[in-house]
Amino acid sequence: MTRIKTSLWALSAVAALFGPAAAPVQAQSSDPLAKAPTWRLPDPDEVKAQALAWLEQHKADAAVLAKATELWSNVPQQPGGTELLDCLAGTLALADQNVAGLVELCARPKSQLLLRSQPWLTDPQTPPLVANNVRLLYGRWLVQEALFDEALVQLSGLNPGDVVAPASLLFYQGVVHHKLLNKNEGLKVLDQLLAGAEQSPRRYIDVARLMQQDLQGLEDDSLDHIARRMDDIRRRLDLGRAGEKVRKIEDGVIESLDKLIKKLEEQQQQQQQSSSGSGNNIRSTRPAPDSQIIGGKGRGEVEKRAIGAESGWGNLPPKQREEVLQQIGREFPSHYRDVIEQYFRRLASEGEEK
Repeated sequence: MTRIKTSLWALSAVAALFGPAAAPVQAQSSDPLAKAPTWRLPDPDEVKAQALAWLEQHKADAAVLAKATELWSNVPQQPGGTELLDCLAGTLALADQNVAGLVELCARPKSQLLLRSQPWLTDPQTPPLVANNVRLLYGRWLVQEALFDEALVQLSGLNPGDVVAPASLLFYQGVVHHKLLNKNEGLKVLDQLLAGAEQSPRRYIDVARLMQQDLQGLEDDSLDHIARRMDDIRRRLDLGRAGEKVRKIEDGVIESLDKLIKKLEEQQQQQQQSSSGSGNNIRSTRPAPDSQIIGGKGRGEVEKRAIGAESGWGNLPPKQREEVLQQIGREFPSHYRDVIEQYFRRLASEGEEK
């Protein structure tokens, strides 16, 4: 499977994973060298006892305790982490208005771009049972709404032993790092998740393996890496994020394009010099493949391109922009040319609107 197909499969799988919960994978690993899991699913009865004890500490009345008991009676006999997390959050919401507000928020799509801060989630006075699990609940919703930076804030610092749904925690941490191109962090949490595959929903494991393969092959400053950062910029702008962080990513994209184009020019120059030195003219009755740079006689001089110079972000002259696209089109699949061409068009239109 090509790199592009792998990326598309990973993205489509992530988009489809938010359906009904799947059962944990039951098959045990037959590989004696496989890593032992560093986490396990908590005992459902222990989680229920902790939740009811928390209610009693908050002096919940008989009616609230009855509602909580009814909630737990609907949990399957062998629940997964998702069921435990949702039931625990529903129980906590019965006696805590902050939790109730977040549970209500996470039950529907976002209605506004700016979310209220939730400082109580990191307040030392908030019990870990509440803070850790509600942060996971909130982080899961933020991932589903493509608010990956906000999700990273909520999910960072949490460990599998801190929550009642360790597989969900590792999975959503992996999704966030994959989408934000945090390669090392993503591979670390995905490795943890896959080590406990027998305790995880099958859809988590299938998508985690795709994300792991995808991150392992991702190289900094490659055209694939550049295209993904461009897509991330588009996502941020669609969310109304146009601050310093976005500008920093934009500058990084331009810098990476500069490096890539310079590398292509140097390769072309070397081939031209090599062909010129041999004294042979290149003649062919067939057109050259798109991915091959044609050699030939010449001085080997290449016009320098001032991408991202003082003229302004996105103001690359049309002639130079077309040269850049042709250069990329000869070396890489047409998919990337289309992505970059659309990106330059968007930047140019945004500049005209200002």
